[in-house]
Amino acid sequence: MDVKKLHEVIFEADTPMGKLFDVILLITILLSVGVVMLESVPEIGLEFAKSLRIAEYVFTVLFTIEYVLRLISVKKTWKYVFSFYGIVDLLSILPTFMELLLPGVGSIRVIRILRLLRVFRVLKLVGFLREAGMLRMALWASRRKILVFMGAVLVLVTIMGTLVYLVEDSAAGFTSIPRSVYWAIVTVTTVGYGDIAPVTVLGQTLASIIMLIGYAIIAIPTGIIGAEIIKVTNTNTQACSNCNFDSHEDGAGYCNRCGEVL
Repeated sequence: MDVKKLHEVIFEADTPMGKLFDVILLITILLSVGVVMLESVPEIGLEFAKSLRIAEYVFTVLFTIEYVLRLISVKKTWKYVFSFYGIVDLLSILPTFMELLLPGVGSIRVIRILRLLRVFRVLKLVGFLREAGMLRMALWASRRKILVFMGAVLVLVTIMGTLVYLVEDSAAGFTSIPRSVYWAIVTVTTVGYGDIAPVTVLGQTLASIIMLIGYAIIAIPTGIIGAEIIKVTNTNTQACSNCNFDSHEDGAGYCNRCGEVL
């Protein structure tokens, strides 16, 4: 198989071989994450320790082969290595190899952390969803609106927290403005831990206002991002073998970023 065909199978899903590769990789990722989760259950981890270790080594070998094939199929290897997906791919295999380099009782805690890093394999699932690219573009397009919105919310909770601090007694838990702002954040997000609560009529009135505002605040980001998603209609899965750019229009013959033939 030539490099161009290999790139088409691994990075694109428009061909039968590409779809088959994605399905096999998807199942492998789910199984590998399942092994990591089972290892964390004391009863299962102790009883099936050897079997789970073997399964982990098998998955590591498979992901290592996949990682090497991805490096071979792209023209700018280092650009892929330091890309988001390149780092995720590396994190999916690195912990197991690092475990082998850190033997001894003193490294048990480090090994536990490394094993947890294998859960990063689940991030590779993002690569199978066309909608993931649409969501990424929608979030990026709405970033300024979201930042302005978050700034407005921050001002709101600061003001409301300060007001509650003025009307409530420290005995109720409102011992400082930062703690009162914390209460306002918990209230406006409708989380409501209940660790502190206003006891005066005026404080409860302010709390009621914040609660009602909270419901409206939750809906705003959804509307902002939803409007941007509607604008995004790209469903092309072609990835450039030169720069790894994968947001091309349907029927595009050349890469929008570097001009490489797709």
